[in-house]
Amino acid sequence: MCAASKGLGRACAEALARDGVRVAICSRGGSALTATAAAIAAAGGDVIAIEADVRRPDDITRAIATTVRTFGGLDILVTNTGGPPSGPFMSLGEPAWADAIDSLLLSVVRLCRGAIPHMQARGGGRIIHITSISVKQPIEGLVLSNALRGAVTGLAKTLAAELAPHNILVNCVAPGYTRTDRVIELAQQTAAREGIAPEDVERRTVAKIPLGRMGEAAEFAAVVAFLASPAASYVTGTTIQVDGGWTKGV
Repeated sequence: MCAASKGLGRACAEALARDGVRVAICSRGGSALTATAAAIAAAGGDVIAIEADVRRPDDITRAIATTVRTFGGLDILVTNTGGPPSGPFMSLGEPAWADAIDSLLLSVVRLCRGAIPHMQARGGGRIIHITSISVKQPIEGLVLSNALRGAVTGLAKTLAAELAPHNILVNCVAPGYTRTDRVIELAQQTAAREGIAPEDVERRTVAKIPLGRMGEAAEFAAVVAFLASPAASYVTGTTIQVDGGWTKGV
């Protein structure tokens, strides 16, 4: 479970652990990673914490090797990364694009390349990508996410077909506006650009959500846990949005 020290990643790790999955969580480290591992263990979960930056190929290789060595194999891969900087297209230079490509796209490619052989050896597995509702309906001011999360969706669709004979199911889960640090940060950035209060940005956002509220991380995690479970044995190649009805497309 990547980027699992807080937010959606932590909620997903906790949900999987409650279902009896032995969970390896990784993030760039610090007290948040340690606290998350301790909380999962205290709740009865079997968990290891791995300090890793998914932008670094060697860290990905080490994280997968540590997981396989500890648990004897790898059955489920949940990819997840922090969101890239926001801003209009012309405000983001090539360094921002290069960093976002490493973080959002190449990390997923490398994680899949590392995990797939272990799943093939075990006769199947699940790959679940946490993306964004921007893959269904682009979000103003999030050009990096709009472009690169969509690339992950295309990769997932391709892998779902290629890996189906190996009983490896590949899906994406697209979070909408969920109460996390990332969404709060984006609201603050938008407020600063427009000269309004962050609370006004949140009210404007919630007004567009048919359910009339932001989601909670645990609600999103429940969908990820479903896709990782035996109940989802015939679901592959799809993107499920968890957005309270925000996406308007059919």
